[in-house]
Parts: sequence; C-alpha cells; structure tokens
Amino acid sequence: MENKVLIVEDEVKLRRIMKDFLQKENYKVIESGDGIEAVDLFFSEKPDIIVLDVMLPGLNGFEVLKEIREIDKTIPVIMLTARGNEDDVLKGYELKVDEYIVKPVSLKVLVAKIKAFLRNKTSFETIIFGGLNINVESMEITLDGESIDLSSKEFELLMFLIKNRNQVLTRDKIITSLWGYDYEGDLRAVDSQIKRLRKKLNGKYIVTVRGVGYKIEEE
Repeated sequence: MENKVLIVEDEVKLRRIMKDFLQKENYKVIESGDGIEAVDLFFSEKPDIIVLDVMLPGLNGFEVLKEIREIDKTIPVIMLTARGNEDDVLKGYELKVDEYIVKPVSLKVLVAKIKAFLRNKTSFETIIFGGLNINVESMEITLDGESIDLSSKEFELLMFLIKNRNQVLTRDKIITSLWGYDYEGDLRAVDSQIKRLRKKLNGKYIVTVRGVGYKIEEE
C-alpha cells in the first residue's frame, strides 16, 4: 500500500517539484497551498506524514500544526520553512513538530527523512492496549484472544481514543476527528458510535465523563 504524504507549501513551483520527486519514489501525494485547506485535507485524506511550510495563507504552519496536534499526536510532521530563527524553531518543537528543516533543502534528504519516519511508524503497526491486539494495517482486532469486527468508523473512533488515551475528549473533538469540521449533524451521533463500540468491547475501557465527553483507559 502506498504511503500518503500531505505537502502544504504555498510556493507552487516548489510544491510541484516536491510532488513529482515523491511520486517517483512511489508515494501518493496530496497537496495544498493554503492552511485552512490543509486542515480539511488532513481530516478527509488521512495522510501518513505531513510536510508543512510555515508561511501560508489562511492559517500559518504553526496554526495548522496546533489544529492537527489537538486531534492526532502521533502523525509525523516535518516543518519546511525559509525562516530559521531560533524562536520559530522553538515554537515548532513546543507544538510537537517532529523535524524542522530550513530551506533550501535537498529533496533526497527530505525523502530520506520521510522514509525514516514512516519506517519507525510501521514498526508500531501492532498496538497492544489492555486485552486488545490491533493490527493497524489490516484493521484486524482481537479482544482477549477473540476476534471482533468493527466498522471503519468504529475503528477510526477506537484509534482516536487510544491515541489520546487517558485524556477526556469532548464530543466536538470526536466529531471533528471522525467527520471533519464541516459536519452539521447531531452530536448524538458520537454517543451512538460510542455505544456500539463499547458493546463490541464487552463494556471495557471506554469511560463516560458526564457533561464533558469520553476517555479510554486500561483496566
């Protein structure tokens, strides 16, 4: 399966050069030159890694990174920028950027870093959480040795909860993760998904925090 890279860069020529180079390396590339669109693409396309410029229209790179980290704390993000002052570098790391590269950068070096991050990510394709054994690639799950069948949306919900384990997640955050910012439906859709998932997990792990939302914790 092709790894998916989201490139967020407002310089059209540079973005196309990076896209062409990565496609030759057999990556599937999604591209954006705008911070707001980039956040939407993150939710809709679910990339494996993000290459993110700082100076962007709509939302700047730091604002994009902050939005992403509120939902996903594990996706690798490489910040690619012409600005190399210490304050920018420190701000990027405070927002949990994984790598900070100052332009101009060798495309071969960029690809090497992408490969390294994805190789590290692949090594954690199997997640153990309590009695759950989750194969992320195949979406196969066992609970206490017994196979359980989840819908794609239930699987997304479970992975989102586990990525943010022991944290209380509001319904709004869960909605944004599962359906994106444009969702205009009922917040009770979250409760319905939680109810179905909790039943398949035999009532384990998912905790309701009244008036706030949900969290997942090992028993």
